[in-house]
Amino acid sequence: MRKLFPFCVSLIVVVVATLAANAQSFQVQCPTSTITHPVARTSAQGEPAYSGATTFSTGSQGYQVPTANVNGAIKCQQISGGDGFATMGDGTQTYLFAFGPLSGLADMAAGKPGTQFPDVFNSVFSGTLKPGDPATTNGAGDDPYAIGNLSTFSFNGAVGLAPDLDAIASGACTAPCIDGHVDPRPIMDVGVMNGNMPAPLMAIDEDDEFFLTLTNVGQVMRPDLFEQHTVHFHGYPNASAFYDGVPDASVAINIGGSFTYYYLAPEAGTYFWHCHITPPEHLQMGMVGQIYVRPRQNRWSGTLFAGLQQQQLDLRTKCDSTDILCSNPLPAVNTGASNDSTKKYAYNDGDGSTAYNVEYPLQIHGFDPNFHFVGMTFNPENFTGMKDKYFLLNGRSYPDTVNPDPLATQTTDGVMHYSQPMPSIINIPAGGKALLRIADLDVTEYQTLASLGIPMQVIALNAKLLRDQAGNNLYYNTNSITLAGGESLDVILDASDQAKYPSGSVFYLYTPNLDHLSNDAENFGGLMTEVRIN
Repeated sequence: MRKLFPFCVSLIVVVVATLAANAQSFQVQCPTSTITHPVARTSAQGEPAYSGATTFSTGSQGYQVPTANVNGAIKCQQISGGDGFATMGDGTQTYLFAFGPLSGLADMAAGKPGTQFPDVFNSVFSGTLKPGDPATTNGAGDDPYAIGNLSTFSFNGAVGLAPDLDAIASGACTAPCIDGHVDPRPIMDVGVMNGNMPAPLMAIDEDDEFFLTLTNVGQVMRPDLFEQHTVHFHGYPNASAFYDGVPDASVAINIGGSFTYYYLAPEAGTYFWHCHITPPEHLQMGMVGQIYVRPRQNRWSGTLFAGLQQQQLDLRTKCDSTDILCSNPLPAVNTGASNDSTKKYAYNDGDGSTAYNVEYPLQIHGFDPNFHFVGMTFNPENFTGMKDKYFLLNGRSYPDTVNPDPLATQTTDGVMHYSQPMPSIINIPAGGKALLRIADLDVTEYQTLASLGIPMQVIALNAKLLRDQAGNNLYYNTNSITLAGGESLDVILDASDQAKYPSGSVFYLYTPNLDHLSNDAENFGGLMTEVRIN
């Protein structure tokens, strides 16, 4: 197995990532420092406070290096490309082409993003990971059919990460020598038949560097296929086509190979990602997920307007009124709003108008059960006849959408897997606001969601704040929104009026398209969930 160079020093990403592509072997990449982030931050330290744009100067080797206000951090995640099963609302087990988690296992099974700081990602599991983990392993021992061991399973590091014993023996590095070397056995044990619907959730902060490793473990149910996989961040402002995931301009990952994508996080917003190999097939089969970027404004402690003015000093995100592509103009009116430690912000708004208390990613999708069945049975697929009959929020139809627990499916390996970890129920604290990050990657249908009782305030479309060049907010209130495949919306549900929305109230978020309120032939389910004030 070809080894990566030790990544504890600054690296040139393109060179190292190219080595990973050529190696055709399982390995991961999560440097503890880079040229942009020369000092590692830990999960305990968290993101640094934002006090102004990072300043750079020419370093001793001719590179631009940060000299003050080093913003952001390094984040890492590993996912598998393969297959699996998910359970539909009528109980049918549906076959998937799917991505699954190979890091952040505990967080992912709890419905959280799997993105980690290097000190967490570069940790080694002390025991033995088994198929279906974290469903099958707990702190006291192995229970192969137990579900609900999340309270004792806390491992969020990279699966299979191991000391490079050959390098230690040769004196090339000293123990523990964690340099991206992995043991393929736990990779296969955990990654095979471990598909998630939706794909693993990712979340990063502006100014972060994000290292995402995709490992192709193959498709057990279709051994005749030699499917490659990629990761394409749809609509994401990625500077390099090499990491865009469109195989014509970048690379595709073969079975038995790993590749580490590299991204910067320059603009806040809700994005989504998918495999870009035969997209109509792989999207329909389930290879879709969500990523969102949190704004700098969360880390600014003073007046929000002043913080946004400071952001104008960063040439990557500077926003002049004459720039028609400007995504974040200064607000027309300085409201004098200051950062509220009890709230977060969806965007760098400068006026506090995108504040919220809780956030919920909602991935809309639809499945054609016949297409999925044919996809498992070696028969030609009918692309022109594709017709969705299962309609999903985070991989679930009602009433599974209001189940707060991760959903598990027993697959053909005889093991329970957390196939649908993300709940769709929306819990708003009394007097609070909820941000809904809604993305649609349906292949065949437009999708509509309506809110009964609590109007939806739409603040952003396709990761762009709804604001004109003069700085006027163009947010609007509505009772329903409609998305096509490949669109995202950021919506705020405002329940701050406790007289209208008292604690204990229940409202509904659902589709008025009655044929989308179904689980195949059943007359219940589909795109519906509850909004609870508590």
